[in-house]
Amino acid sequence: MIHPTAIIDEGAKLGRNVRVGAYSIIGANVEIGDDCDIGPHVVLRGPTTLGRGNRIFQFASVGEDCQDKKYAGEPTRLVVGDNNIFREFVTVHRGTIQDQGVTSIGSDNLLMAYVHVAHDCVVGNNVILANNTTLAGHVHVGDWAILGGFTGVHQFCHIGAHAFTAVNSVVVQDIPPYIMAQGHNAVPRTINSEGLKRRGFTNEQITNIKRAFKILYRKGLTINEAVAQLQELDADEVRSMIDFVQNSSRGIIR
Repeated sequence: MIHPTAIIDEGAKLGRNVRVGAYSIIGANVEIGDDCDIGPHVVLRGPTTLGRGNRIFQFASVGEDCQDKKYAGEPTRLVVGDNNIFREFVTVHRGTIQDQGVTSIGSDNLLMAYVHVAHDCVVGNNVILANNTTLAGHVHVGDWAILGGFTGVHQFCHIGAHAFTAVNSVVVQDIPPYIMAQGHNAVPRTINSEGLKRRGFTNEQITNIKRAFKILYRKGLTINEAVAQLQELDADEVRSMIDFVQNSSRGIIR
């Protein structure tokens, strides 16, 4: 299970059935859950906690110090859930004390090759970050979001649940739930209707989201005017959009 060339610090903790490939380095304060597969030439630094069933491919760097110049070696953390896939050359950095001190990745996510997740990011569950997607510091990505290849997300931006970005999108403001965005800078195009169907949303729910999209983006309303009309729809799926818009600190894409 553990290749003889792997270097594992005595302060690391490995669960049951953990596999570690050739020339990988696992540092102190790294905890790896059961049934994880750490490929060859992987570097894991701590404090980092991995849940169970994660797979990390060759040449990934997970739990490294962040690239924020203010970082001065504070013991910040990376926390990862279960059943995630980190493909080749993925880089994930720990948090900073300027935020909560934690970078967090949920469960059942796919991070494709060359993805970068910076300090203090929060990635939900069932997220796909396609090749070369880059999240700057403090970015939040909601459940089931899909970010297309080479998407770049500005620091502090929030991406709502079930949102979708096209290839080469540059995100500099928040993307509400369910929205498909594209462009440099990214603008709203439509809703992620196909993704919603695949995830079991009913026709009625999708219709409500389409109505909400038109109110928010096609009527020329101010944000306050749009929110007032959205509240009249009285649907749970629309309420999540309302909450997102009202709590946006960077403003939503327009």
